[in-house]
Amino acid sequence: MSFNVALSGIAAAQTDLDTTSNNIANVNTVGFKESRAEFDSVYANSLFSNSATKVGDGTSVAAVAQQFHQGSLKFTDNPLDLAITGSGFFATASGIDDKDLSYTRAGTFKLNDENFIVDNSGNYLQAFPVNEDGTSASVSLSTTQPIQLPETAGTPEATSTVEIGLNLPAGDDGLDTSAFNPNDPDTYNNATSVTIYDSLGEARTMNTYYVKPEDTSGQWVAYMTIDDIPVNPVDTGATYTKSDGTTETTAYTFTNDDGTTSTQSGVVLSFDSSGGYTGADSFPFEELGQTGAGVLKEGTDGTQQITLAFDDPTQYASSFEVTSLDQDGLTVGRLTGVEIGNDGLVKASYSNGTSEPLARVAMVRFSNEQGLAQTGSSWSASQSSGDPIAGEGGEGSFGLINSAALEQSNVDLTTELVDLISAQRNFQANSRSLEISNELQQTILQIR
Repeated sequence: MSFNVALSGIAAAQTDLDTTSNNIANVNTVGFKESRAEFDSVYANSLFSNSATKVGDGTSVAAVAQQFHQGSLKFTDNPLDLAITGSGFFATASGIDDKDLSYTRAGTFKLNDENFIVDNSGNYLQAFPVNEDGTSASVSLSTTQPIQLPETAGTPEATSTVEIGLNLPAGDDGLDTSAFNPNDPDTYNNATSVTIYDSLGEARTMNTYYVKPEDTSGQWVAYMTIDDIPVNPVDTGATYTKSDGTTETTAYTFTNDDGTTSTQSGVVLSFDSSGGYTGADSFPFEELGQTGAGVLKEGTDGTQQITLAFDDPTQYASSFEVTSLDQDGLTVGRLTGVEIGNDGLVKASYSNGTSEPLARVAMVRFSNEQGLAQTGSSWSASQSSGDPIAGEGGEGSFGLINSAALEQSNVDLTTELVDLISAQRNFQANSRSLEISNELQQTILQIR
């Protein structure tokens, strides 16, 4: 019997050594959770034995239980590195349409050749679909899907409105509008420039020139060109009022490169004696295609029109100043960055200044984490763990998701080294017990 007791102790000590060695080996493994060998005493009894004198039958390994307490965070420069502060796991799947999920705390994610977010084993990080405002469309594991980063922000959007806020100097000298020439700075008082976009997302330069007519005190004329081509307002009959009460047209005639002549008109901006704006809020201009201004070539939307809107312009006795200048068009956006919030919301940023919510990283927790089945660097659900419970980062008992960070192993190396020494001593002591039992057996066998 003493042989069996000593052998059970040696086997238990060996398991303790194996467990501790595994912990030490994974001290730098991201998301690793240390294990602890747990033992029970073996005590066999029967109706015909005396329990008061029963010694016991040794020990056995009751469980090798993983400890899921928090590991320290290591911050990185990769926004796809993710760490969970608190409870919860990331969900991954081996295939795009696979719903057999694995769960992990190792957030070393990256992009594969198809722009999907995957881990080191190629498993796809799962996320909930989101609405346009970034709210989750569903928080059910059955609706999760891999996260794919698009290369573009979608189709471009043609500019339709340019909004300008500015101050026009009340003290500027008046000029002859009939002599206006966009190529001659002496024929206009001031100018603004903004980039606009056609229906294909191609950038074009829109210039607006401001002329203070002679013999006026509260009126200005604004002319527009796109890519140096004059563009007329829809109302080409605009006039301004001179100091003597007579009116003058804003139209002027210019000579084209081919020797022909054309007429361009402007829009009139009117101000009162306090410098406040009294004119129209917006001015529509002609179509930009071949039947209009001739700015756009074939293949684009030739019906595109620009509306010039003024945001509380002023005419004060101060210098020319542009207070706001915005346009509502977009070019094709290229992916420039990815941001993942504490709630798991994945947002893509594009070169055209827009951002788009893509998905929300799924979080999963279990009633009994120690009941999870270890499968390599991840876990899978079992009857002991209970069914997975899905949710969002920071909601309820779910932890927060930290981007550009990794959760380190929760192994305490100093403690493990002490445990290693203790397990070694335990192994040696049980080996000595086995040796003593053997010597006693030999002594008995040698009695004559």
